[in-house]
Amino acid sequence: MSTVTETPKVKKRTAQSLFLKQSKVYPKSVHGRFRRIKWAALAAMLALYYVLPWIRWDRGPGAPDQAVLLDIEHRRFYLFFIELWPQQIYYLTGALILAALALFLATSLAGRVWCGYACPQTVWTDLFVWVEHLVEGERGERIRLDQGKWTARKLGRKLAKNAIWLGIALATGGAWIFYFTDAPTLLGQLVRFEASSTAVGFIALFTGTTWLLAGFAREQVCTYMCPWPRFQSAMIDEDSLIVTYQEWRGEGRAPLRKSQGWEEREAAGLGDCIDCFNCVQVCPAGIDIRDGLQMQCIGCGLCVDACDEIMTRIGRPTGLVTFDTQTRQSALAAGDTPPAHRLLRPRVIVYALGMLVVGGAIVVGLALKPGLDISVLRDRAPLYVALADGSVRNAYTFKIANMTRDPRDYALTVEGPAGATLAVAGEGQEERAASRRLSAAPDMVATYRIFVTAPRTALQAPSQPLTLTLTSANGETASYRTVFMGPTN
Repeated sequence: MSTVTETPKVKKRTAQSLFLKQSKVYPKSVHGRFRRIKWAALAAMLALYYVLPWIRWDRGPGAPDQAVLLDIEHRRFYLFFIELWPQQIYYLTGALILAALALFLATSLAGRVWCGYACPQTVWTDLFVWVEHLVEGERGERIRLDQGKWTARKLGRKLAKNAIWLGIALATGGAWIFYFTDAPTLLGQLVRFEASSTAVGFIALFTGTTWLLAGFAREQVCTYMCPWPRFQSAMIDEDSLIVTYQEWRGEGRAPLRKSQGWEEREAAGLGDCIDCFNCVQVCPAGIDIRDGLQMQCIGCGLCVDACDEIMTRIGRPTGLVTFDTQTRQSALAAGDTPPAHRLLRPRVIVYALGMLVVGGAIVVGLALKPGLDISVLRDRAPLYVALADGSVRNAYTFKIANMTRDPRDYALTVEGPAGATLAVAGEGQEERAASRRLSAAPDMVATYRIFVTAPRTALQAPSQPLTLTLTSANGETASYRTVFMGPTN
């Protein structure tokens, strides 16, 4: 008698991806207070962005009249009455520090309010979602359209939507380039197909990135590309206003039956949340705020509008989802009287004082901004030249930045070794003198080659301090400290 041994069956393994496929978010339209605020913010931000390059500002003859202009070619930044030269880049640094402190302050007060209402990604995404809703319909219709087969109707809607998106993206990319050159001039060149390849290339670049980020990446930019979600937890505290779900009032949650009264729900241990998922469906990030504060939440408050609408419809008090602080939430959950919102807190005071200091420094600096700047570069080969009369000469490249709209004359003097004299190369100014007369054209940098000569007997060391001072006709001065090199005695 033979024995048959059965071979055990081996389960076939299927390949699995290391990453979960991104689920597309289909935000549902909603009406309410925070939706209106977002529409107002969107209109204001877009108007500011598109209109600003066309505002004119008279700076006098020969100067650009665009109010906001980042003139990279001529190395000037113009912001209404402010004109910045490359060496004044510290003002831009101060502005960035001020913006960072303002973002810290806003976050400590009201969470990611910047992300929810004023961030460019949020503004353009809102606009693109509105177009999508206009062309493809409400949330359910968009889902069915994407899941359905490709038909002429589906293709037409997709093409129409993307055509409008590309039009908005093109206007966005074009408007951004207007900030770097004269807007009317560039527009005329674009219309006549005479624009440079550089301008066209940058417009195409910003058009493509706007279309991609606002049309397709959307919440993924806020979640994965933007670093701010990782920082927000360090900026907020228990007294920051954030979007919260009143768990003490909403749990347990269950759908509301038509025949069910609130007394019956309360007896069954159920709360005000009827599990309608409206708060999830309107969320641009696709999260469930009932799970608590999450990194993806941008603090827009649309879930508040959605929940309030449902609560009003079923006859319950609004505010089940609301802007509140963790301190008040803890008190309400414990059945205590919630404390008043504590606005002034150490971090708020620190951020506000930081903004005051940095902003004040920028204002004072702009008020006292000089119209004159000089730079000096000493020749290093040779270090010095011994003249026939026994004196020693050093050569310097001397630059005058006339940061005014008028031609200026200046007097250059030298302070250093005893008996030091000045000479200027060219224009018959090689003869030595205690001071020299120089000039600079308006809004230009004048370059001179100057020679400083000193008696060898006045040189007490191989290197001695030397100060060159330039004085304008109106009394404005600028000094530069350098050294005078000589032989070792």
